[in-house]
This record gives sequence, structure tokens and C-alpha cells, in this order.
Amino acid sequence: MSLPDSPAASPHRRRRLWLAVILLPVVIGGLALAYRVTRSVASSVIHRPSNSAIDRWFSDSSSRAELVSSFEAPCPGYPFLVPSSGFVGGLPWNAAYGPYTIFNPHGGIDIFGQGPVGTVPVRAAYDGFLTRESDWTSAVIIRHDDPLNPGQTIWTYYTHMANLAGSESYILPEFPRGTFDAPVRQGDVIGYQGIYNGGADAPGIAMHVHFSVVRSGPDGSYRNEAVFENTLDPTPYLGLSLNDPAGSEYPLRCLPPPE
Repeated sequence: MSLPDSPAASPHRRRRLWLAVILLPVVIGGLALAYRVTRSVASSVIHRPSNSAIDRWFSDSSSRAELVSSFEAPCPGYPFLVPSSGFVGGLPWNAAYGPYTIFNPHGGIDIFGQGPVGTVPVRAAYDGFLTRESDWTSAVIIRHDDPLNPGQTIWTYYTHMANLAGSESYILPEFPRGTFDAPVRQGDVIGYQGIYNGGADAPGIAMHVHFSVVRSGPDGSYRNEAVFENTLDPTPYLGLSLNDPAGSEYPLRCLPPPE
């Protein structure tokens, strides 16, 4: 029997072989994209809280008290403290609806607070070391030893803690720009919920804090939180049913402790 690339192989057969070699990566890439799109669309359609709760939050302020969760301690059996009180998970991790898309899903959870801007505390989810880069107006990131994977490093990221123009930051003065590796304990107040969305020319947003769990790079530094693949589902860290395919009931309550 002649090998496909031997002189005895027909030109037609060789052309088909090279065509298969060229098309195989395209097919694999297409299947991967289709999987991601299907997964994101299913998540958005099934999990989307705006079908009920988030619509109520923005259209009927009198109903907000019924949607607010407040956690004084971590859910039993789970390591992280929910970092703020309010409507938790109004925009959940992996959401692919406005302003996010199936190609750029939401990399964290949004907690919408109830009260005046700059008054709802944001707390450290876990013991760690806080960094605020010199150009960060409304955000901090905290480095942790991963409680679910000891010996590995993860980060938690908190943002929107400033007024709309960015002229007033709601991060505590103890953490000025250029802070690196400041020790914090779980539950320490690090700032307050705000409405900053990138500056005076950016569209306004509702008061909330965006919270995400961020992967580390090979050297232990944090990855870019804006890239969805660099984030982790916060559900197993917080113990909340943030992505329940059956739909979530609000206010969110703790899941049973893991077995």
C-alpha cells in the first residue's frame, strides 16, 4: 500500500489530504466557538435575573428591601465573605447580556447597594494583601492564598468605588494610589459602593460594587480581570446560588455546606 505522501499516491488524493490538514484547525476552532456561544447563550437565557428581580430593583424602589441580602459572616462551609450588602448577583458571572456579550461575558458579580452613593461599605472577602495601582481611581485587588487550592494564589477585585466624575474616590484613605501588599483581614472595610464608570465622558451606572475572583499568572501576579477567561466562578467561594440553571430566588441565601 502506498503512503499518502509517497510518489505513488495520486495528486487528487494528496490534494484532499492537504485540504483536510488545512481545514481541521478551522473545524476545531468553529466547534469550540459554537460550544462557547451555546454555553453563554444558555447561561444568559436561563440565569438572567432581569426577567424578574433586576427589573423590580430598577423600576420599583419600594420592592428593594425584599431583594437585599446582607452577610455578616461567610456562608457556613465556604471561605469568602460576600463583600457588600444589597441586591447580590443582579448581573452574575458569565452573564452575556447588556453591556456584555457572548464574546465578552461578565467576569464577576455586581452587588447593587441600597442607600446614598458612597455610604454602603465594601469589605475584604478574605485575608490577604491589597494593591491599588497608581492609576486606579475606583478599584483595588487583593492577593490571597487560595482557600480551595492551598498553595496557589488567587486575587479578588473590587471596583466602581468613586463618584461619577472620578474626582472623589470612596476607597479608604489608608489605601492611596500606589499601595502594594497592604495586609487586610476578612471583613475589613476597604471602601464604599460608587457609580464611577471610567470618567466624566463615560455613561453613568447604578450604584454597585463589581466583585470578581481573578486567576494568577505563572509568577503569581494577577491576570487582566477584563478578560473573562482570567476569572473564576465565585459560587464555590461564596456559597451562593449565583448561576442556578433552575433560576435563583431573591434575596439569595447560603447554599448547604459542601460535603
